[in-house]
Amino acid sequence: MRRWLVAGVAFGVLWLFVRGVELTVDAVAGEFLIGIAVGLPVAYLFRRLYSEGIDLGAAVQSIPYAVLYAIVFVREIVVANFDVAYRVLAPGDQIEPQVIFVPLRVETDLGVTTIANSITITPGTLTLDHDQEENALYVHVIDGRDVGAIVDPIRTWEDYALVIFDEERSPADPAPAVSVHPEDRNPPRPADHPEVPDEGGGDGGR
Repeated sequence: MRRWLVAGVAFGVLWLFVRGVELTVDAVAGEFLIGIAVGLPVAYLFRRLYSEGIDLGAAVQSIPYAVLYAIVFVREIVVANFDVAYRVLAPGDQIEPQVIFVPLRVETDLGVTTIANSITITPGTLTLDHDQEENALYVHVIDGRDVGAIVDPIRTWEDYALVIFDEERSPADPAPAVSVHPEDRNPPRPADHPEVPDEGGGDGGR
């Protein structure tokens, strides 16, 4: 089957998540048809970006992993919404923004784009850029004090994406180490160094 047809159907499914439709047969079917009506022409116009065909057998085998990806993704969005709301409303310093450098095992354009978009859609995280030479993402996070908690969901998505997009590597391959960028984290605040005078205070704003 031609890959652009599959991409068009995938756009129709993605449209359901974008719209956030009510879980009724009529609502889902109606929005899916709208997504197909828009997705198929778009996929056809950009068909040269895709290879000529797709292995239907491999595509069918990847369906369970695509379902698992969607489940984990939705769960992470729900959890992240509550987490961001808590950090905004809770007293004290609950926010420490940071940029994390996350090397990837997925290498195809579609695989990298899927992971990058999943990060951006999830509240509290944002994909800033993709380093093509290192095949890594720069991820901005609302609180970078627990890097493992940020990276774990990304690695779970990547495990499924490796199978879904028939990547060269597999989930069994070890994930590359992440790093905080820059290495010295955020610049120290005046409160951390009492010897630094407040702006406008002291000796007349010298």
